Amino acid sequence: MENTKTNTTNTTNASPTNGNTNVNSGTGHARSPHSNHGPRRPVSRSHGMRPARPPDATQMHKKVEDTVPALAPNSIRIIPLGGVEEIGKNMTMIEYGNDIIVIDIGFQFKDENTPGIDYILPNTKYLEERKDKIRAVIITHGHLDHIGGIPYVMPRIGNPPLYTRMLTSVMVKKRQEEFTHVPPLDIKIVEKDETITLGALKVKFFAVTHTIPDAMGVVIQTPLGSVVHTGDLKLDHVEGIPTEAEEAEYDRVFKNEKVLLLMADSTNVENPGFSIPEKTVHKNIEEIIKNTKGRLIIATFASLLERMLKIIEFSEKYGKKVVVEGRSMKTNIEICMNLGLLKPKKDTLITVEEIDNFPPERIVVLATGAQGDEFAAMMRMSNKTHKYIKINKRDTILLSSSIVPGNERAVQKLKDNLSRQGASIIHYRIADVHSSGHANHDETAWIHKKINAKFFIPVHGYHYMLRVHGEIAKETNGLTEDQIVIPDNGSVIEIQDGGSKIVKIKEKAPSGIVMVDGFSVGDIQDVVIRDRQMLAQDGIFIVFAIINSQTGKLKKSPDIISRGFVYLRESQELLHHTRIIIKNTIDESTKGMNPINIDFVKTSISDNVSKFLLQKTAKRPIVIPVLLTI
Repeated sequence: MENTKTNTTNTTNASPTNGNTNVNSGTGHARSPHSNHGPRRPVSRSHGMRPARPPDATQMHKKVEDTVPALAPNSIRIIPLGGVEEIGKNMTMIEYGNDIIVIDIGFQFKDENTPGIDYILPNTKYLEERKDKIRAVIITHGHLDHIGGIPYVMPRIGNPPLYTRMLTSVMVKKRQEEFTHVPPLDIKIVEKDETITLGALKVKFFAVTHTIPDAMGVVIQTPLGSVVHTGDLKLDHVEGIPTEAEEAEYDRVFKNEKVLLLMADSTNVENPGFSIPEKTVHKNIEEIIKNTKGRLIIATFASLLERMLKIIEFSEKYGKKVVVEGRSMKTNIEICMNLGLLKPKKDTLITVEEIDNFPPERIVVLATGAQGDEFAAMMRMSNKTHKYIKINKRDTILLSSSIVPGNERAVQKLKDNLSRQGASIIHYRIADVHSSGHANHDETAWIHKKINAKFFIPVHGYHYMLRVHGEIAKETNGLTEDQIVIPDNGSVIEIQDGGSKIVKIKEKAPSGIVMVDGFSVGDIQDVVIRDRQMLAQDGIFIVFAIINSQTGKLKKSPDIISRGFVYLRESQELLHHTRIIIKNTIDESTKGMNPINIDFVKTSISDNVSKFLLQKTAKRPIVIPVLLTI
């Protein structure tokens, strides 16, 4: 029996902001696309500590004209605002008539192309200009690539009601505590057997298997047919045969459902067969906990809640004490205990200060840092900087995670440091101690057969992954090219003519990245990022010069500071010629000038010195002239 709820909450307006911008934050996170690490401590800037705050709409620049045409009657519009062309910042919008539903508001961690950025958000310009139509935000599960953008985005789109399951709601609330200046969220708890009404649309939910409890998919029922979004998912199975529970849940939801459109997770569709069941991982970890003779240190993602709970359960079963190291891990375990998902004996969990009160063979350390995160607990142990835990040759290290692309060097450094100290290391390449939370090829095909949609849009993955997923839809359900749309971020996809065709129109919603940066708010991020890349690659070259305001002549030889470019003591000839160029440039640029145009002189110095340094060193440092007139 399905419960039915009707949404009567009205959304409130918020000032529109430029969709292609930076927003302020004093927080950041460990770098795993599916992690749920808590906010890090505010970074100390030259102007002192600053708490996290939401984006300030009054500081944004002028409104960008929206070129997307109005939605025609009897049509459905879908816009992936994030989560395609990439892994992370998942966010999708579904629009019908006067109603918009948003699914997930995630963020993405910085990469080598965005130095100094805390993280990246979806572009919500399209929604900001239609916030009066947004009926709800639905969150599929509690990983940061699905909830991380909530504190920044919700105020900008009118703070509509947010629907999700219990565990996810608690994780959202916990994260929201770091952002004291944002309006409170209107969170409504739903369960898999509920149906709610949002404007002219009905929405129901179904349970999916993932690496975190309470993950769910969404079915949006429109007059044209149902739109299904799976969220992140895999299948619980035994040797490639989905369990009875999986069969029952998909039959319950889709046996009599007319599915017009499916949007489904593409993250692991390249991998053949079925993924490793999490139960297999649990069994192997239990054996390791049972048979390890010395101290066991297990590093994994703080977001893998089911696995962490099992590790604590197994440790207790075999009479071992558990030390939890890592703020995000402690936070998530606290959440699970508060919800009754974890009920350990009173003395199972001990503090790190108590670790020496027990023999090593009775200790299991559960730690963050399996990706080689610089300040995480595991890396501090490997670097011998952890205050209480010193690695020795009796220790066994279990790295219960795969390597996130881009972290290969950091993980190798972690393993090398641990190995130098004599520890034994177990990882996913030599034992089944990790399983992804995303469906492989054959699981994905099974899901397509069960849902049996008329049209298909792959989401959650790079373009190649989306293409592979499109081929699975063709092979499995016989869909044609005309029934499949491979999207980019900002693609405007419409189901038109009463549900008879799906098209990607030529116009796009704004899709430029929105960056959370601890320093600035504005739409100048391309210049800022370019400067940071130049600083990282070629350094900075600062010229200090004093000019006579009457004659335009140098008062003394200019001073020069170089950082990350050349070592001054070994570059005296270069500096000598640079000073000559500076003097000649000042003389030429101020000749006949009264009063002296300092900005013009600075530009001339910067151009001439940059050309000279490039010619002599093949490097392009940022040249900054600092001129004083007396």
